[in-house]
Amino acid sequence: MYKILDSIQNPDTLKQLSFEELVVLCHEMRAFLVENISKTGGHLSSNLGVVELTVALHYVFDSPTDKLLWDVGHQAYVHKVLTGRKEDFKSLRQFNGLSGFLKRKESEHDIFEAGHSSTSISAGIGFATARDLKEAHNEVISIIGDGALTGGMALEALNYLGHVKTNMKVVLNDNEMSISENVGGLAKALSRLRTTETYSKVKMDTKATLSKIPSIGDNMIDFIGKLKDSLKYFVVDGGLFFEEIGLTYIGPINGHDLKELIETFQMIKHVKGPVLVHVLTQKGKGYAFSEKDPNKYHGVGQFDPEKCIESKAKNDYSKVFGDKLIQLATENQNVVAITAAMADGTGLNEFASKFPNRIFDVAIAEQHAVTMAAGLAMEGIKPYVAIYSTFLQRAYDQIVHDVCIQKAPVVLCLDRAGLVGNDGETHHGIFDIGYLSHMPGMMILSPKDQFELEDMMQFALTYKEGPIAIRYPRGKAHQMGAGREHTQSKLTFHPEVLHEGDKVALVATGKMVQTALACADELGARVINVSQIKPLDIIRLESLLQNIDFVFTIEDHTISGGFGDQVISKLIEHHSDLMGKTKFYKLGIPDVFVPHGDTDMLMQDLGLDKEGIVKKVSEVING
Repeated sequence: MYKILDSIQNPDTLKQLSFEELVVLCHEMRAFLVENISKTGGHLSSNLGVVELTVALHYVFDSPTDKLLWDVGHQAYVHKVLTGRKEDFKSLRQFNGLSGFLKRKESEHDIFEAGHSSTSISAGIGFATARDLKEAHNEVISIIGDGALTGGMALEALNYLGHVKTNMKVVLNDNEMSISENVGGLAKALSRLRTTETYSKVKMDTKATLSKIPSIGDNMIDFIGKLKDSLKYFVVDGGLFFEEIGLTYIGPINGHDLKELIETFQMIKHVKGPVLVHVLTQKGKGYAFSEKDPNKYHGVGQFDPEKCIESKAKNDYSKVFGDKLIQLATENQNVVAITAAMADGTGLNEFASKFPNRIFDVAIAEQHAVTMAAGLAMEGIKPYVAIYSTFLQRAYDQIVHDVCIQKAPVVLCLDRAGLVGNDGETHHGIFDIGYLSHMPGMMILSPKDQFELEDMMQFALTYKEGPIAIRYPRGKAHQMGAGREHTQSKLTFHPEVLHEGDKVALVATGKMVQTALACADELGARVINVSQIKPLDIIRLESLLQNIDFVFTIEDHTISGGFGDQVISKLIEHHSDLMGKTKFYKLGIPDVFVPHGDTDMLMQDLGLDKEGIVKKVSEVING
């Protein structure tokens, strides 16, 4: 079906192609991506933007001997195809199928896994240092996007790289700038000059000769250095920062000019020390719909490639959060929103249009977001910090030191808590109860439905005793007892019985309350909703568990350090007489990293769907 692409088995076969065939390959690669991602869903626009870049990297360098490290990995689909996984794309992001990120177990060419951003340069320095210690001579190339470069870890790594000056290449994939022919032409000429062996030799010989001239030699060297810096400041404005910290800056170059990319990568092989190549690309390149709206096509589900994806009205938890925050901000001018490059994903787009001066997108900098929120809170502003559960892990230290110790009334809004599906291990929000519950002064709330989420956000507005974390899942916002009128906010969150039973109690939190209710009739179980995980109203919960023989806690979180652990430890701490006569069991995610796949399928595989829970409970109570 694809003349050139079908012949590519690995990077070695790629190197046998003529330049004309490489150009055809790039066209076929884009068609392949659109055809396959439209069937499975996945990251489209980011991968369309790196086709020529990826082809050039694999054409010039020798993976896996040379180490290619892709930041985040969601832009590595082309890399996967070129390294022999083309036929696996029909299973992309499906349960037991090809991952949407890099996976070491999938291929020897996937040398480092990443689902969070800004890691590739640090990891690359590790690979380069290991190479130097082993006295090897392979290349190490970290590919990082301009968005990921906003992360503090990337800047820390660049600072260190400029200090140690080991041989390493950093490719900055910049898809936010237009390509300027005038600046690009001059910069390209300078780049070629600076990367030739002749230039390096002449520079060193000239410096050595001048230094031998008495009296004036050192002064002449200093003068030439200042002259060189002046020229650099004048013509290579974009690379000043990188040059100043010790990297050789090359670019900007056209990231869709395959010839220029290949020539540049071949040239930088001769440069000693760290090199940064600044590549300008266009997200969604080659597919009209994604070129026009790359954000819409960043992460997609199944779609018709002949039609533009239409935005559909949805009532998911992110939308509920965004709508409620608009209401709160309308009523209270001190309400602000903070997010870390995820305004769309966290439901804040409409808030941004209504209150452009009261939303702060700090880029991929979760640590900064949390500490900034602490400062705002101490001055009487009410910050709602919307960050995915998995990404908030990166700000653990800031939550402890800058928020909890100072009792700053920050509202942490943990979107995507629980299993999130096709993005897999790095994106599941299954650790937040564990990493937040041991922090003194932290309140943790977990709504069972849309109404409780709204109530919790309302409650948080006037809560001043310390921080609140509200964890809520991805997907459709449920309304328990659909159709009831929600007219008055509930501002206390004590354990409550939602279904009566005699012998068995299912004690659930968050989205698992709905699953527990689905099991209740078949098991004759009492269902108890615990929406306030910390501080836990243990007296109230203990009273609701009287005369129960079997208690099962149910959560979409790791069992270790999770909701069930909180319940049992508090009962023990309270010296509850239940511990001597009632049997307790914890149902949740075991001590494993959960793979990617449809969320319902993952829950079934873990035994946390209705059928799995009924089976487990029945086995226990029937001996």
